[in-house]
Amino acid sequence: MNIFDIRPKEIIKGYHGRFVHMKSFTLGFWEVDAGATIPIHSHEHEQTTQVMEGDFEMTVGDETKIYKPGMLVKIPSNIPHGGRAITNCKLSDVFCPVREDYK
Repeated sequence: MNIFDIRPKEIIKGYHGRFVHMKSFTLGFWEVDAGATIPIHSHEHEQTTQVMEGDFEMTVGDETKIYKPGMLVKIPSNIPHGGRAITNCKLSDVFCPVREDYK
């Protein structure tokens, strides 16, 4: 499978995602426009986000950090989080359980 064969979906303005859904988890591959924000939110899914390219500011709970390529964010279930692309970014997410809303 080539990830670029999957048609991207703009889930939130500036967040273009390609998704692979398995039985118990979802992989997400994002291209994010500089300046695009995702508001503080929470969900049942455990999540990891890895920055592949660019600089991304992420708030998890009460902590805000700038993440650079190779850095990984762990987000437990139901913890408020949100972020902002400082530059154009490529991010990779793992969600468990499956993100039915991204299908």
